[in-house]
Amino acid sequence: MGDRKRVNVEGDRLSSLPDDLIHKILSFVGIKLAVETSVLSSRWRYIWTSMPCLNFSTKDFHTLPKFSTFVKHVLLGRNNQIEVASVELTFRGKVSQPFVGRILNYVLSHNVPQLSITFLPGKKIEFPLSRVSSRSLKHLTMTGHSFKHSITTTPHWEMLALETLYIHCLTLYEGDNTDERISLFSNCASLKNLTIKKCIMAGGLYSFNIYHPGLTSLTLEDGFTRVNVDTPQLKNLTIKQWQGVHLVGPYPVDDEPKPCYTNLLASAESKLASKPS
Repeated sequence: MGDRKRVNVEGDRLSSLPDDLIHKILSFVGIKLAVETSVLSSRWRYIWTSMPCLNFSTKDFHTLPKFSTFVKHVLLGRNNQIEVASVELTFRGKVSQPFVGRILNYVLSHNVPQLSITFLPGKKIEFPLSRVSSRSLKHLTMTGHSFKHSITTTPHWEMLALETLYIHCLTLYEGDNTDERISLFSNCASLKNLTIKKCIMAGGLYSFNIYHPGLTSLTLEDGFTRVNVDTPQLKNLTIKQWQGVHLVGPYPVDDEPKPCYTNLLASAESKLASKPS
C-alpha cells in the first residue's frame, strides 16, 4: 500500500508540471510514446496535441502502413494554434511513400523552421530537394546511413531562408552546370553554417564548389573529394579526416592581394596534410 501511495505522489508531481516542461520531457521519448500518455488521465489526454517538437520514426512500428496511419492521426489531431518548432523524420523505404509527403507538406504549410530527416539503411534512393524547399525553413539536417546506402540529392538547393545545413552520408549531385562560380548552395542566400560529413559526388566526380558570400562557418569531415571554397565572410573552419582538400580564397580583383583569411584556409589545409595517417 505504501508503494502505491509513493507512485501516486510521484505521478501527481509530474502532472503538476507546466505544459512546456512536460513537452520538453516528452520530446526525448518520441511522439508515439507521447500520444500513449493520453490514457493516463484527463490531465494528459491532450498534452501531445500541443507539442512543439514532433519526432516520427518508422522504427517504432512493425509495419509501414501502421506508421502511415499513426502519422495521419497525429497531424489531423494536433492543435494547429500551437506553432511547430521542429520536425524529425526517421524512416526507411521510398520517398514516394504517402507518410513522407504528408509530413513534408505539413512542414511547408505550417512554416516549420527546423527539419531533420534520417534515412535508415535500405536501397539507394533519390531525394528531390524541392520537397523541402521553403521560405520559412531555417535549419535542415539530412542524414544517410553509409556510402553503400547513400541518398542522392537533386542539384537544386533553393532554400532562401535556410541558415544552417548539416548533411551526412549523402551523394551530392551538382548537375550539368558549366559556370565554375555557381555552387551547390548558391541559391541558399541566407546560409551561415554548413557541415558536410561523409558525402560523395554523383557521377564519379572528385571535386565540387562552395562559393557563398555570406557563409561564416564551414565544417568538412570524413571525405576525400576536392573542395573549392570561396567564402569571404568565413570565420570558423573545421576540417577532420578530409583527404585532398583544395581550398581557395576569393579571386583577386585588379591584381589586389587576397584577404588574410585565405592564408588561414591554406594553413588549415597544410596542417591537415601534415597529420600522420
